Amino acid sequence: MNLESLNTIFPAVKNPELSGRYITNSHIEKCLEKLPHSRISTLGCSVEERPIYSLKYGNGPIKILLWSQMHGNESTSTKALFDCFNLFETENNLSKHILEHCTLVVIPMLNPDGAEKYTRLNANLVDLNRDAQDLSQPESRLLLQAYEDFRPDYCFNLHGQRTIFSAGETNTIATLSFLSPSQDEARSITANRKTAMAIIADINDLLQPEIPNGVGRYDDGFNLNCVGDTFQSFGVPTILYEAGHYANDYEREEVRRLMFIAILKGLDVIANGVNDVNYDVYFNIPENAKCFYDVIIRNAKVNTKPNELVDIAIQFKETLINNKLHFVPVIEAIENLKNKFGHKEIDAKGSTLKTDENFELNIGDEIDFVLLNKEKISLIP
Repeated sequence: MNLESLNTIFPAVKNPELSGRYITNSHIEKCLEKLPHSRISTLGCSVEERPIYSLKYGNGPIKILLWSQMHGNESTSTKALFDCFNLFETENNLSKHILEHCTLVVIPMLNPDGAEKYTRLNANLVDLNRDAQDLSQPESRLLLQAYEDFRPDYCFNLHGQRTIFSAGETNTIATLSFLSPSQDEARSITANRKTAMAIIADINDLLQPEIPNGVGRYDDGFNLNCVGDTFQSFGVPTILYEAGHYANDYEREEVRRLMFIAILKGLDVIANGVNDVNYDVYFNIPENAKCFYDVIIRNAKVNTKPNELVDIAIQFKETLINNKLHFVPVIEAIENLKNKFGHKEIDAKGSTLKTDENFELNIGDEIDFVLLNKEKISLIP
């Protein structure tokens, strides 16, 4: 398995029905209609009675449970899973190898109500990834029931992360991030955690030529309310995947490709038999930091601080309007930001930053564009 072959395969199996960031049950149902119905089950329903689907692939002895979009606005891995499904329907040697050794149960969208509203939470405003102990929500109970019915040997918990994250305290974007969750307060390095770490280390090795130094590692602070920590505490190697940002890829189509590669690599490592002898190289992956804004305007003067040069940080607020996702620029900071980085940076070169109406700039303002020396500069991606 190598990057060249995966990148060659990807365009042929990329699902054309899914694109962008707003992915709902109605989108994936169009894709499910084209897959063999024998693979598809309905686990139950969400708070608002939307069906929660699962798919089963393979007949191997190693059992792997995967789930995506437990946060409704984290859709990149859902797209990547449907690309994987298309691959699994082919006679490709990689997919045949994985499915001969593994049996997969996949829940592509655990939180369809949150997906519909493009929100992290479910319809009862509960974060499903903090409900692993209370099990107060039907979606949480369905996931646990799927776990108990299947009794997996491995779990993949698939998520998405904001554009603010860097791989370490650097100006390198954390395009993908991973975690082998803790299973106790002491963050003990147990056998199953070592196994998860070793899988992540192998995924990282494969990705480095594509995104050099662009893989991050999350802090492993313990929280048993999180699903990953709970499943890890059951003694099952559990891996958190996080789809992040890639330059100029706000629709997360490049990240989708990389997540496709990362999912398949994780499955392939398991199918081949995990060697955890060098699990500790996992700790060489830099821990995520929050070093990025979407836009930084450098060396500007503003009406509120006319006698000094400042940097203005802009962060995009993802807003759903008429079933279309909009990226609304919002001012996050007006200060010296020498230790922060922008996915886009504009040098004002000492000029005064203005709006069309010459309003003052304030933190929290929504602002689509600015004027620099009478030039109108759009801030929308």
